[in-house]
Amino acid sequence: MNASSPYYVQAGPLATRFNAFFGKLARLGISLAGTAELSVRGRTSGALQRIPVNPHAYEGAQYLVSARGHSQWVRNMRVAGGGELRVGRKVRAFTATEITDPVQKAAVLRAYLEKWGWEVNRFFQGVTARSSDAELRAAADDHPVFRITVSN
Repeated sequence: MNASSPYYVQAGPLATRFNAFFGKLARLGISLAGTAELSVRGRTSGALQRIPVNPHAYEGAQYLVSARGHSQWVRNMRVAGGGELRVGRKVRAFTATEITDPVQKAAVLRAYLEKWGWEVNRFFQGVTARSSDAELRAAADDHPVFRITVSN
């Protein structure tokens, strides 16, 4: 990856299989540690793209964080402006606003890493929930954060 490319860690074959498994569990109504299946409309195909995510509550709001960086679901979300979260038959439509303020993003990332770090720390290049505010702000550009507002 060159310096001008946005940060992104592509899922390998094993991670892809795990994602499919956890997505299927969410569709069946089984949420492990709070996971849900995200559906977002593809920006070019128009087809719904699905991936398991870890919705995160912080200071009374809900967020989606892309631990792997500027992934396809992030690019689709920027165009679609929202999507759906599913666990079993419970489907929650939402709108999404990307957080761009580095101080606000750093606070959300710290809280996210406190809860989900055991699963996602490897994507944060040494930054953890215990990192300094400056380190979290420096990592913020690599990890898109969306504030979601559930509409139903």
